[in-house]
Amino acid sequence: MSIDTMKAIRLHEFGGPEVLRYEEAPLPELKPGEVLVRVHAVGMNPPDWYLRDGYKSLPPEWRPPVPFPIILGSDVSGVVVAVATDVKDFSVGDEVFGMVRFPSFGESAAYAEYVAAPASDLALKPAGIDHVHAAGAPMAGLTAWQFLIDLGHNEPNPLQSEMHRPVPLGGKTVLVNGAAGGVGHFAVQLAKWRGAHVIAVASGSHESFLRELGADEFIDYTKSLPEDVAHDIDLVLDTLGGPTTGRFLRTLKRDGALFPVFLGFSDAEEAAKLGVTVSMTQVRSNGQQLAELRRLLDAGTVRVAIDSTFPLADARKAHERAAGGHIQGKIVLTVV
Repeated sequence: MSIDTMKAIRLHEFGGPEVLRYEEAPLPELKPGEVLVRVHAVGMNPPDWYLRDGYKSLPPEWRPPVPFPIILGSDVSGVVVAVATDVKDFSVGDEVFGMVRFPSFGESAAYAEYVAAPASDLALKPAGIDHVHAAGAPMAGLTAWQFLIDLGHNEPNPLQSEMHRPVPLGGKTVLVNGAAGGVGHFAVQLAKWRGAHVIAVASGSHESFLRELGADEFIDYTKSLPEDVAHDIDLVLDTLGGPTTGRFLRTLKRDGALFPVFLGFSDAEEAAKLGVTVSMTQVRSNGQQLAELRRLLDAGTVRVAIDSTFPLADARKAHERAAGGHIQGKIVLTVV
């Protein structure tokens, strides 16, 4: 491999995991405000497969144009190998992690040996965890953080007319649906850290894992529907979201809140009648929030669970694993 190219996973067309190609790609060029990162690990996230299949889950008018060939992925952990002259916060040799340029529909380009990333999207990697665990943290951790703790920006919300506002969690009862997944397992830990009583919803095989992370109660959705057994909840974070998310309205107190992570909620009238706030947001890159998360990861207050790892060249197998569901934590691609 010459020094102006690298190995990467690229898409030349939309489709299933079989369209992922491991091939030579141009080395990214460093622009002002950026650092070049030698990638050690890449965290996989749902937007990776949404992009791979052509954003079929989005309404047609929301589907962005995609310039092929394109490199997937946004979450990286690695080592800085070059720094633009105007960057002061990082130096060559620093270990960093981050979610690169999200949301940007394909400009993140993380499934690769090297990534050029805005310095503002990165934070120093937690010293106490390895690159695999650090790569699993950015998007899932920031999603939980921006939904539950602090939005951290003033960008207009593409998903609703008003800004999303997290609610105070101390002393509240918080139900997390899809608690064993990437966002869910961070949400359980962050809500617990903020003093909430946490009810985790997942399949029975994840119970001991979630209780270890701090869940006070556990609902096995394969045995009983959470909307039938949970009552007087202050906040539901539904990490699955979608058209069925309205079923949680009846679990909530008046003045409670429902935060769906994915599109599809359509019961606004019923929510208004019940006095429930329904709100969502689009996660955005934020190096400062990652630095706060880093402190929690270093202290062991929050930990990253790894479902499985695959070499970058086996991204197809990793996407097949993701499609299989029942993921506990994060799937990570190893590069170095």
